[in-house]
Amino acid sequence: MTKGLDPRLFAFRPDIAEFGLEGRVEATRFVEGEPAQVVSPIVDVRSIPDHQASISTQLLLGETVLVFDRHEGWAWIKSESDSYVGYVSEAALVKDPVQSTHVVVNPRTFIYPGPDMKLPVTNAISIGSRLSIATETTTRSTRFLVLEDGSAVIASHCRTLAAQSDIDAVDVASQFQKTPYLWGGRSGFGIDCSGLVQLALAMTGKSAPRDSDQQAASLGEQIDPDIDGFQRGDLVFWKGHVAFVEDEEMILHASGATMSVTRERRADAIARIRPHYGEPTGFRRP
Repeated sequence: MTKGLDPRLFAFRPDIAEFGLEGRVEATRFVEGEPAQVVSPIVDVRSIPDHQASISTQLLLGETVLVFDRHEGWAWIKSESDSYVGYVSEAALVKDPVQSTHVVVNPRTFIYPGPDMKLPVTNAISIGSRLSIATETTTRSTRFLVLEDGSAVIASHCRTLAAQSDIDAVDVASQFQKTPYLWGGRSGFGIDCSGLVQLALAMTGKSAPRDSDQQAASLGEQIDPDIDGFQRGDLVFWKGHVAFVEDEEMILHASGATMSVTRERRADAIARIRPHYGEPTGFRRP
């Protein structure tokens, strides 16, 4: 009965399933889910409630989810930004989300206990994190955004959610160069290939699926480089991997070969990957 339903995107178990799946899956009960918000800088999402399990993806500060179940310190959730389903630490969430006003645009930034860069930082947060700002102030010529609890971030490291970004996705992705590769990572502290694509596109106002196979199946339009040529921002896919096209020669990707976000000649990458995963499987234009 669950044939064709991707468990990464649809929440269903024998005992419980999301409300919209009634009639499509068998479950003891169906629930709509309770809104919640991430209050930790980065939250690992896993496919099973086990801290030893691989990371499937990550959620960032301020992002919102629906919670379908809570049990023994775990919350079974669905991300409201990309519909990804998984288990997170219940302690990383709070009920009754507040409206975010700003998003972090620097690869990484700090939260200070007050609007003063000389104060010891209380947290480090990633690009893409969402904040609810109460006011602004300036200390020794540095402008700060002040949160409801009095903590503060550097204003130039953020923009309002209402502001339109005039930067392209490859420019965003290039800010991640040398960022460590992290399987399932989706932040400025560690990121994987599809996480880089998703987060870079998100910072330009475009949504994208989380995993490379999902991106290869539905993101933008399929292209034929022999007919359409390459444009900056196009995507090259291999089995289990994706890279941004930077120009006619170069690609930018979170590479398992260097274990970091790196620039590489496309021809060199194809030759290097060929013995392990074959030729590129497709090309898309977001």
